Amino acid sequence: MSNKYSLNDDELQLFRTSITGTKKLRQDTYTHKPLRRKIGELPAKRALQEQVDASFYFSDEFQPQLDAEGPTRYVRPGASHYELKKLRRGDYSPELFLDLHGLTQLQAKQELGALLAACRREHVYCACVMHGHGKHILKQQTPLWLAQHPDVLAFHQAPKEFGGNAALLVLVALEAPSLE
Repeated sequence: MSNKYSLNDDELQLFRTSITGTKKLRQDTYTHKPLRRKIGELPAKRALQEQVDASFYFSDEFQPQLDAEGPTRYVRPGASHYELKKLRRGDYSPELFLDLHGLTQLQAKQELGALLAACRREHVYCACVMHGHGKHILKQQTPLWLAQHPDVLAFHQAPKEFGGNAALLVLVALEAPSLE
C-alpha cells in the first residue's frame, strides 16, 4: 500500500524551514473522572431531611403511660417483654451512642431523631442515649419522646457500664412497623 500524500525532499525541506522557531504543543485535553460517592454516604440535604422526619414523631404534649416506680423502662405493645429483660441484664451492647449533655430540648429531639434514623440506615439494633442528670429536664423528656417513636421497640435504664440511671438503652425495629 502506498501513501497518497508522500512529500519529496524539496517539499520536506520547505516545510521544515517554515516551522523553525515554533514550540511543540503540550496535550491540553483533560479527562475528568466522575465524582463517585461512597455507597453508605448520604447527601447532606437528605441526611438533614431524615433527621427532621424522624424528629416529627416527638410531641411535648403527649404523655405516654410509663411506670413511675423503679428504673425507666418501656416496651411497645406487641413486642416481647423478654427483650426488655435482656436489655435490663445487659445482654445487648449498644453500637451507637448519643450524648445529649448541654443540648436544648429542640436540639435533643433532633439528635434523637437522627440517632433513630441512623440506626435504621446502619441496621443497628441497640443504641445508648446518655441524657445525664442535670436539671432532670432531658432525663424526664427523653423516655416520653422515645415511647412515641414507632421504630422504638423497647428501652430500659442502662447498666452501670453504659451510664446507669443517666442513660437509656434503646432497641430499634429494623423493619417497618406493621399498621394492624
